Amino acid sequence: MALAPNVYDAEPIPAAARLEIERLLASGDLFRYTNEGSPVALLEQEFAELMGSRFALAVSSCSAALFLSLKALDLPRGARVLIPAFTFAAVPSAVVHADCTPVLVEVGVNYRVDMTDFIAKIDDDIACVLISHMRGHTSDMDAIMAACDARGIPVVEDAAHSLGTLWNDKKIGTIGKVGCFSFQSYKMINAGEGGIMVTDDPEIAARAIIMSGAYEHNWKKHAGMQNSFHHWQNKLPLYNMRLQNLSAAIIRPQVPELAARVEKGRTNHDYVADLLNASPWLDVPPPLGPELRAPDSIQFNLVGFESDDEARAFQDAAKTRGVAVQIFGLSADNARAFWNWQFLGEAAELPQTRAMLMRACDVRLPVRLTVAELDFIAEALIGAAAEAKTEPRAYGT
Repeated sequence: MALAPNVYDAEPIPAAARLEIERLLASGDLFRYTNEGSPVALLEQEFAELMGSRFALAVSSCSAALFLSLKALDLPRGARVLIPAFTFAAVPSAVVHADCTPVLVEVGVNYRVDMTDFIAKIDDDIACVLISHMRGHTSDMDAIMAACDARGIPVVEDAAHSLGTLWNDKKIGTIGKVGCFSFQSYKMINAGEGGIMVTDDPEIAARAIIMSGAYEHNWKKHAGMQNSFHHWQNKLPLYNMRLQNLSAAIIRPQVPELAARVEKGRTNHDYVADLLNASPWLDVPPPLGPELRAPDSIQFNLVGFESDDEARAFQDAAKTRGVAVQIFGLSADNARAFWNWQFLGEAAELPQTRAMLMRACDVRLPVRLTVAELDFIAEALIGAAAEAKTEPRAYGT
């Protein structure tokens, strides 16, 4: 019997990164501001060029990038920030950290923002929209930007899962005022931890750079915004969210590999999606028309599973076949289920999102998987769904 593929290992670190790490360790030059041409500074230049953005700032995590984006927008304390109800707990946490108030908007069965609810909630009291492209699923950015532009509301993109995704041929993360990306291990580029933000706005960039920890005159090592830096120096708090040179040394050699990883990830995803969609019990929602995705995982909905017991039976059957499935709403303490964000107080009434999460499944599909491994995963999921729907289960008896 074939062994189940390992979907948990992250992408391997290129040999070029290992050599650079050895050089840095030998020199002890780990702080990003020791030299102007530091690995972090080079990463920022290269990433800005990759995205076609004027400025990039590398920081300790995507959460840090989101937080700094909101602070750099100079939102007032308590400002209401509209976010999708389907996202990772770090997103509302970043809003709270920035002394703002999250307002949750419904998400549909296709994992994208419900535009009817979005339009109903985007009023004059909303100071910012933070769109989370959760698991790489792009909401209707044309409609979102039109609604926000009409009210002069800035948009921040949480593109942690969307590095390499296009919307109408425009790179996700460059559509709003600021775009934030992740280099955590389970993303397209693996540094263990790390993040980066991009913007074309020099004032936002200058404020974020200083608040990230460019104290005293370290801001002089960021080119192009000297007047802004002089204005903001000593007027903003320092949150010390810098990226270190070792992380940048790991990230930089992976950037040239991104295009190939994106293409392989999309091929893998679409191959498995076609197989799963042949089952009457599984449904992988299609992308929106303008969207060209860059996935490294697959999400699908259970169809016709009337009870939670049936859904758990599917989960158990898949595990027996060697494939672990996360059902967002049924996984204990899942950080992607909004009712578990107890730091926000009483859970919002979001019946559409809740119903979706109770049947939405998540499986990793690393880009390194072979066709045989993809077949193994798809066959296990299809077989598990068929078993769960044909065999009666007696949970709790």
